[in-house]
Amino acid sequence: MAHVIVLGAGIGGVPSAYELRKHLGKQHRITLVGSNPYFEFTPSNPWIAVGWRSREDTRVEMAGPLAKHDIQWVTQLATAIDAEHSSLTVADGTVLNYDYLVITTGPKLAFDEIPGLGPDGHTQSVCTHTHAAAAWERYQEFLKNPGPIVVGAAAAASCFGPAYEFAMILDADLRKRKLRDRVPMTFVTSEPYIGHMGLGGVGDSKGLMESELRQRHIKWITNAKILGVTPGQMQVAEHGEDGAIKKEHQLPFAYSMVIPAFRGVDPVAAVPGLCNPRGFVIIDAHQRSPKYRNIFSAGVCVAIPPVEVTPVPTGAPKTGYMIESMVTALCSNIAAEIQGKPAEARATWNAICLADFGDTGAAFVALPQIPPRNVTWAKVGKWVHLAKVAFEKYFLRKVRTGNVAPVYEKYVLKALGIELLK
Repeated sequence: MAHVIVLGAGIGGVPSAYELRKHLGKQHRITLVGSNPYFEFTPSNPWIAVGWRSREDTRVEMAGPLAKHDIQWVTQLATAIDAEHSSLTVADGTVLNYDYLVITTGPKLAFDEIPGLGPDGHTQSVCTHTHAAAAWERYQEFLKNPGPIVVGAAAAASCFGPAYEFAMILDADLRKRKLRDRVPMTFVTSEPYIGHMGLGGVGDSKGLMESELRQRHIKWITNAKILGVTPGQMQVAEHGEDGAIKKEHQLPFAYSMVIPAFRGVDPVAAVPGLCNPRGFVIIDAHQRSPKYRNIFSAGVCVAIPPVEVTPVPTGAPKTGYMIESMVTALCSNIAAEIQGKPAEARATWNAICLADFGDTGAAFVALPQIPPRNVTWAKVGKWVHLAKVAFEKYFLRKVRTGNVAPVYEKYVLKALGIELLK
């Protein structure tokens, strides 16, 4: 009997546990380790931050669903991994031994790389449910005395979609409240141009996203490196194409949300030879660590090189569809190894994104994610907003029933009317 531990209970971890159970049957043990009792649907966070959703609306208590599928549930932080001896230690000192380890932790948020950045500093975040709830509390105070807003993504960020979403959602919410005329907005991003999104652009995403920002009277600064944040003030260096500083900006704000750069979480990054210098897990074509053959990984915590060199560093995003594909591959490969067969499954690293703008939205498809591509497609319309709202309910229902993968292929691609090239 093999014991597989899945570390991290988010969009990568919960589907991994469920899919492993389908592949392995009841004769093998599966343990899911997460830091809190809930699955939290991260894409809903921008809505939580403006009060359009509550945390309760967008999370699932996992004890019951996991028990139905005979998956052990450990709700503690991991503190150490002994990869040489195949063991994992959690916060209360319990040591869990494994035959296979699946790492789906997501990232550590690197607010500390910029003075004054983050919820413990002077800007808000929508990277976690807790941060989004705190951003909503701060937003309610802001509404009593509106002023300038700065939204953006820091140098080396790899998740630009939520920054765009939040800027547009704020605009939509303020218009509903008849306050938009009192709120100058600036979008600050490390991307070399609007619509780059860490992907080198998708179709005419540059023109599309610039048009959306113009229509909403949102100014922008690209090739931007945030130097520091003090109460009500952000210091930003705008770089030219040669990487030299072209202009420095002092941006006043009454409210700000910035997506930080990511690093690997501490117990994962500390394993010798497992990760790159940023703490992201190095994997081969089969989602497996080249050094530790019984460790697999999927999601934001894996190491993917940037699509291209940019004047200010930008990272490559890991979208929901890409994560789902990674999960499917690694579960197939673990099942094959247990059966004494070679691990041959490979993920299709395609980028498919539904970005909500509050009253409309944008859909992007890049197959594969890294150019040149077989399919490049981008569209804007109210249908994207409606599709994302419906997808939230669909995904949470699947989590409750234990039938998660492949939801992106079944739902999102159907909504887009696109078939993946085989």
